[in-house]
Amino acid sequence: MSGTTRRPAVFLDRDGVLNEVTVSGGTPLPPPDAAHMRLLPGVVEACRRLHDLGYVLVVVTNQPDLARGKQSAGELDRMHAFLTDRLPLDDIAVCTHDDADDCACRKPRPGLLLDAADRLNLDLTGSFMVGDRWRDVEAAQRAGVTSIYIDRDYGERKAVDADLVASSLLDALPFIESRHVSGGSQPVVGAALKHVKIFADGADLESIVALAGRPDIAGFTTNPTLMRKSGVSDYEPFARKVLEAITDRPVSFEVFADDPDGMIRQARLIASWGRNVYVKIPVTDTRGRSTADVIRQLTADRVQLNVTALLTLPQVEEVTAALDGTRGAVVSVFAGRIADTGRDPVPVMTDALRITSAQANVKLLWASPREILNVRQADDIGVDIITVTHDLLAKLPLFGKSLDDYSLETVRMFHNDAAAAGYTL
Repeated sequence: MSGTTRRPAVFLDRDGVLNEVTVSGGTPLPPPDAAHMRLLPGVVEACRRLHDLGYVLVVVTNQPDLARGKQSAGELDRMHAFLTDRLPLDDIAVCTHDDADDCACRKPRPGLLLDAADRLNLDLTGSFMVGDRWRDVEAAQRAGVTSIYIDRDYGERKAVDADLVASSLLDALPFIESRHVSGGSQPVVGAALKHVKIFADGADLESIVALAGRPDIAGFTTNPTLMRKSGVSDYEPFARKVLEAITDRPVSFEVFADDPDGMIRQARLIASWGRNVYVKIPVTDTRGRSTADVIRQLTADRVQLNVTALLTLPQVEEVTAALDGTRGAVVSVFAGRIADTGRDPVPVMTDALRITSAQANVKLLWASPREILNVRQADDIGVDIITVTHDLLAKLPLFGKSLDDYSLETVRMFHNDAAAAGYTL
């Protein structure tokens, strides 16, 4: 298999990551048999999404009860059949040795991961290990795999220096998704687009830093609403951390003042944080009064602007005129919000592009997309930029996917979910 492309994997510990455990004296204990197996919330969705991204899903688990005579090989097989019937797993690798046994496979030793990499032709550098105990994290580190620690606050030794600490597999998903293309395992979607550039829209610092490694992400945007949802409490320190990670692509930060003088003061301050900063100015204040004069002043000050929250063509005309002489500006038309009202945004965006392209150094941005189809629509029109949220970025690998394959995966999803729910008729 040495001549074939190696694939990335997500290695999954079993107990405490996929299925429920019982905690006794601070130590997690596995289910005694298949009848007591229960999947943890979000596991089906997380595994399905990882599978859709093309990751090989490999369970790597220590199960010493077999060597201790507390469990039969048949029961262990039934427990693992419970998992394979409900989850799109590619392989289950088990160490059945006891603690005292001298083996290479018992975590924290990396043998299970290394052996699976050889058998399944896996790219360890692009892979992840998700576990709820320090042994999992150490095994990942020894194997050269990105480590994710599900901290369930057991009364035992904690993992050290994990690449990510999360509360569940589903909680870890955005981190894995954000690093997916940068690992080289998936074709860069941007290469399939003729015109539009993809800007990542979000405020989770860890995800932003991870996305900085993706060559198909041409820029970054955020806003106070996203920042508040992500728990950002101090605006400037957050922005400066983002700019430490991203120096070679535009990053947009928004003012939050509601008066002209306040907007101008905040915009000048934000612009001073970096040469790649674009300052977001709303098209009106909260009373609906135009900010065209603010835009003209900041354009004269040589501040790079991203004028935001536009929904009408008269707004596009007024803003574009106010940007005359800009050294670099973006006009963000919220096509997704136009669609929310039952209107087709494509004709609006087509006319908006005609208006903005007549002004030097002004780019049109398709904001608030609702689905990946919008990326295709924006590209077909010739729009310069489209913002894509971190959640929607996870769907980009579906771009151009075989519909026959997707149909089969959908059928399997329904079947697996019914089985996981234990439905009977």
